[in-house]
Amino acid sequence: MTDILVTGGTGTLGRLVTERLRTDGHEVRVLSRHSPPYAVDLRENGGGLDAALGGVETVVHCATSPRGGDERAASNLLAAARRAGVAHLVYISIVGVDRVPYGYYRSKLAVERMVEESGLGWTVLRATQFHDLVVQVLQALAKAPVLPLPAGIRDQPVEVAEVADRLAALAAGAPAGRVADMGGPEVRTFESLARAYLRATGRRRAVVKVPLAGKTYRAFRAGGHLAPGRAVGTGTFEEYLAARFGGGEDGRRG
Repeated sequence: MTDILVTGGTGTLGRLVTERLRTDGHEVRVLSRHSPPYAVDLRENGGGLDAALGGVETVVHCATSPRGGDERAASNLLAAARRAGVAHLVYISIVGVDRVPYGYYRSKLAVERMVEESGLGWTVLRATQFHDLVVQVLQALAKAPVLPLPAGIRDQPVEVAEVADRLAALAAGAPAGRVADMGGPEVRTFESLARAYLRATGRRRAVVKVPLAGKTYRAFRAGGHLAPGRAVGTGTFEEYLAARFGGGEDGRRG
């Protein structure tokens, strides 16, 4: 079996990728900022990166931060991977990074290009947003008595465990370049997702749709972050809510 390094291996996605790979019999190393023996901050290119990559055949790059530093981290990782003779690097990206002019998306697209030009064998998978990210956003918005939502926005959340399974399968195979996008099973209005969340958590909030302005908002309204033709996920938002909050009803699709 292959020796594999998972960056961000203690995070929401990386932890599940690690579990799946180990279940499949691979030797897996977990790299994260605070998890020995491979506690490395990729942005700082600190000591330990070369040791973490020694003898590794495949890297699954899940480490990321919306607060910045992804390009610097990728540059350090790719340089070290070339020194170590890594044969295959698998990168998880986001659907719409080439269509939505959002800063974090632009950074993810830049990393995609770095991976493609790295000289390594590579695979890039783009996925839509995870269920738990949608809930994080709604939790923040629901702190006020009124829940404000950007008007006209739709989303296509996908179950993170399904993305982890796909990444693990890609890591076990040969470099495949840019593979088909992975989207959740349903394109939903953000309002319908919000109302499903409120029902599942027993919260009562007035929902107000707020029109916004700017290129990024227009790109989201146009569905640049969606992959309706790749609705290959099976886990629904209501199923995620039921598992997380112990209940939930089928929301009205909209």
